[in-house]
Amino acid sequence: MPLPEFKLKQASAVLGVDSKALQNLVQMNVLNPPRRDNFYWFDTRLLLEAKLAFYLKETLGSSSEWLAQCTKALSQELLKPASRQPRYLRLQSTPAKSQEALEIRIPLRQLAKELEEQLPRAEAAQDLPRGRKRPGWKRELTRSLNAAASDLSGITESQIAAEIRAFRNQKKRLPEISIGHSAGRS
Repeated sequence: MPLPEFKLKQASAVLGVDSKALQNLVQMNVLNPPRRDNFYWFDTRLLLEAKLAFYLKETLGSSSEWLAQCTKALSQELLKPASRQPRYLRLQSTPAKSQEALEIRIPLRQLAKELEEQLPRAEAAQDLPRGRKRPGWKRELTRSLNAAASDLSGITESQIAAEIRAFRNQKKRLPEISIGHSAGRS
Protein backbone atom coordinates (compact mmCIF):
# COMPACT_ATOMS: atom_id res chain seq x y z
CA MET A 1 0.00 0.00 0.00
CA PRO A 2 1.50 3.38 -1.01
CA LEU A 3 1.99 5.96 1.70
CA PRO A 4 -0.53 8.81 1.60
CA GLU A 5 0.90 12.09 0.36
CA PHE A 6 -0.38 15.54 1.22
CA LYS A 7 0.11 19.01 -0.19
CA LEU A 8 1.38 21.78 2.07
CA LYS A 9 -2.06 23.02 3.15
CA GLN A 10 -3.27 19.51 3.95
CA ALA A 11 -0.05 18.72 5.80
CA SER A 12 -0.38 21.86 7.90
CA ALA A 13 -3.97 20.87 8.75
CA VAL A 14 -2.79 17.42 9.84
CA LEU A 15 -0.07 18.95 12.00
CA GLY A 16 -2.43 21.58 13.39
CA VAL A 17 -0.13 24.47 12.47
CA ASP A 18 -0.41 27.46 10.18
CA SER A 19 0.57 26.65 6.59
CA LYS A 20 3.03 29.57 6.66
CA ALA A 21 4.87 28.03 9.62
CA LEU A 22 5.26 24.76 7.71
CA GLN A 23 6.34 26.65 4.59
CA ASN A 24 8.98 28.46 6.66
CA LEU A 25 10.47 25.12 7.75
CA VAL A 26 10.69 24.11 4.09
CA GLN A 27 12.25 27.41 3.02
CA MET A 28 14.84 27.24 5.82
CA ASN A 29 15.80 23.70 4.72
CA VAL A 30 14.65 22.18 7.99
CA LEU A 31 12.40 19.90 5.91
CA ASN A 32 13.08 18.77 2.37
CA PRO A 33 9.85 17.48 0.82
CA PRO A 34 9.92 16.40 -2.82
CA ARG A 35 8.50 18.93 -5.26
CA ARG A 36 6.28 17.82 -8.14
CA ASP A 37 4.08 20.01 -10.35
CA ASN A 38 5.04 23.12 -8.32
CA PHE A 39 3.76 21.55 -5.08
CA TYR A 40 5.59 20.23 -2.06
CA TRP A 41 4.45 16.71 -1.15
CA PHE A 42 4.56 15.40 2.42
CA ASP A 43 4.36 11.72 3.32
CA THR A 44 3.89 10.42 6.85
CA ARG A 45 7.65 10.28 7.46
CA LEU A 46 8.04 13.95 6.55
CA LEU A 47 5.02 14.81 8.68
CA LEU A 48 6.68 13.10 11.62
CA GLU A 49 9.89 15.05 10.92
CA ALA A 50 7.84 18.27 10.86
CA LYS A 51 6.09 17.32 14.10
CA LEU A 52 9.49 16.68 15.65
CA ALA A 53 10.82 20.03 14.40
CA PHE A 54 7.81 21.91 15.78
CA TYR A 55 8.17 20.04 19.08
CA LEU A 56 11.83 21.03 19.37
CA LYS A 57 11.10 24.59 18.32
CA GLU A 58 8.30 24.98 20.89
CA THR A 59 10.15 23.36 23.78
CA LEU A 60 13.65 24.69 23.15
CA GLY A 61 13.08 27.75 20.99
CA SER A 62 15.84 26.49 18.74
CA SER A 63 17.27 28.10 15.64
CA SER A 64 16.41 26.86 12.17
CA GLU A 65 20.00 25.74 11.49
CA TRP A 66 20.01 23.54 14.58
CA LEU A 67 16.54 22.20 13.72
CA ALA A 68 17.75 21.30 10.23
CA GLN A 69 20.74 19.41 11.63
CA CYS A 70 18.55 17.54 14.12
CA THR A 71 15.89 16.53 11.60
CA LYS A 72 18.53 15.31 9.15
CA ALA A 73 20.23 13.29 11.85
CA LEU A 74 16.96 11.85 13.10
CA SER A 75 15.42 11.11 9.71
CA GLN A 76 17.15 7.70 9.61
CA GLU A 77 15.49 6.80 12.90
CA LEU A 78 12.13 7.90 11.51
CA LEU A 79 12.40 5.51 8.55
CA LYS A 80 11.90 2.55 10.87
CA PRO A 81 8.38 1.11 11.11
CA ALA A 82 6.28 2.46 13.98
CA SER A 83 6.51 -0.82 15.87
CA ARG A 84 10.32 -0.63 15.91
CA GLN A 85 10.58 3.05 16.74
CA PRO A 86 12.04 3.76 20.15
CA ARG A 87 9.80 5.30 22.78
CA TYR A 88 12.18 8.23 23.22
CA LEU A 89 14.87 9.69 20.99
CA ARG A 90 17.89 10.95 22.83
CA LEU A 91 19.96 13.82 21.54
CA GLN A 92 23.24 14.31 23.31
CA SER A 93 25.60 17.20 22.83
CA THR A 94 29.35 16.91 22.73
CA PRO A 95 30.42 19.09 25.62
CA ALA A 96 33.42 21.37 25.89
CA LYS A 97 36.18 20.23 28.23
CA SER A 98 34.77 21.58 31.48
CA GLN A 99 31.05 21.31 30.75
CA GLU A 100 28.50 18.57 31.21
CA ALA A 101 26.83 16.94 28.23
CA LEU A 102 23.31 18.09 27.43
CA GLU A 103 20.79 15.31 26.88
CA ILE A 104 17.37 15.84 25.35
CA ARG A 105 14.71 13.12 25.33
CA ILE A 106 12.02 13.42 22.66
CA PRO A 107 8.84 11.32 23.02
CA LEU A 108 8.94 9.96 19.45
CA ARG A 109 6.32 7.23 19.85
CA GLN A 110 3.86 9.70 21.37
CA LEU A 111 4.45 12.20 18.54
CA ALA A 112 3.93 9.43 15.95
CA LYS A 113 0.68 8.38 17.67
CA GLU A 114 -0.60 11.97 17.71
CA LEU A 115 0.23 12.29 14.02
CA GLU A 116 -1.73 9.13 13.15
CA GLU A 117 -4.74 10.48 15.03
CA GLN A 118 -4.52 13.79 13.14
CA LEU A 119 -4.29 12.30 9.61
CA PRO A 120 -8.06 12.54 8.97
CA ARG A 121 -7.76 16.34 9.18
CA ALA A 122 -6.29 16.31 5.66
CA GLU A 123 -9.73 15.51 4.22
CA ALA A 124 -11.18 18.69 5.69
CA ALA A 125 -8.47 20.93 4.22
CA GLN A 126 -8.97 20.73 0.50
CA ASP A 127 -5.98 22.10 -1.34
CA LEU A 128 -7.43 23.46 -4.55
CA PRO A 129 -5.14 25.10 -7.09
CA ARG A 130 -5.45 28.86 -7.41
CA GLY A 131 -7.90 30.09 -9.98
CA ARG A 132 -9.77 26.82 -10.34
CA LYS A 133 -13.16 26.54 -8.76
CA ARG A 134 -14.68 23.36 -7.47
CA PRO A 135 -17.42 21.71 -9.53
CA GLY A 136 -20.84 23.32 -9.10
CA TRP A 137 -19.57 26.61 -7.70
CA LYS A 138 -21.70 28.68 -10.12
CA ARG A 139 -24.92 26.90 -9.08
CA GLU A 140 -24.05 27.35 -5.40
CA LEU A 141 -23.29 31.06 -5.87
CA THR A 142 -26.51 31.60 -7.83
CA ARG A 143 -28.52 29.84 -5.11
CA SER A 144 -26.94 32.01 -2.40
CA LEU A 145 -27.57 35.23 -4.34
CA ASN A 146 -31.20 34.25 -5.00
CA ALA A 147 -31.72 33.52 -1.29
CA ALA A 148 -30.20 36.91 -0.37
CA ALA A 149 -32.35 38.67 -2.97
CA SER A 150 -35.53 37.08 -1.60
CA ASP A 151 -34.57 38.19 1.91
CA LEU A 152 -34.18 41.78 0.66
CA SER A 153 -37.45 41.88 -1.29
CA GLY A 154 -39.58 44.88 -0.33
CA ILE A 155 -36.59 47.04 0.66
CA THR A 156 -35.76 50.03 -1.54
CA GLU A 157 -32.31 51.24 -2.51
CA SER A 158 -32.80 54.46 -0.56
CA GLN A 159 -33.56 52.45 2.61
CA ILE A 160 -30.37 50.43 2.11
CA ALA A 161 -28.31 53.61 1.53
CA ALA A 162 -29.80 55.24 4.64
CA GLU A 163 -28.99 52.16 6.76
CA ILE A 164 -25.39 52.15 5.51
CA ARG A 165 -25.03 55.89 6.25
CA ALA A 166 -26.41 55.40 9.76
CA PHE A 167 -24.02 52.54 10.42
CA ARG A 168 -21.01 54.53 9.21
CA ASN A 169 -21.97 57.54 11.34
CA GLN A 170 -22.30 55.29 14.34
CA LYS A 171 -18.64 54.20 14.24
CA LYS A 172 -17.14 54.00 17.65
CA ARG A 173 -14.22 56.30 18.12
CA LEU A 174 -11.36 55.31 20.33
CA PRO A 175 -10.69 57.64 23.25
CA GLU A 176 -7.73 59.92 22.75
CA ILE A 177 -4.77 59.34 25.02
CA SER A 178 -2.90 62.35 26.28
CA ILE A 179 0.16 62.56 28.45
CA GLY A 180 0.52 65.36 30.94
CA HIS A 181 1.37 66.23 34.50
CA SER A 182 -1.13 65.69 37.26
CA ALA A 183 -2.44 68.67 39.18
CA GLY A 184 -1.79 66.95 42.52
CA ARG A 185 1.25 67.14 44.80
CA SER A 186 4.68 66.30 43.44
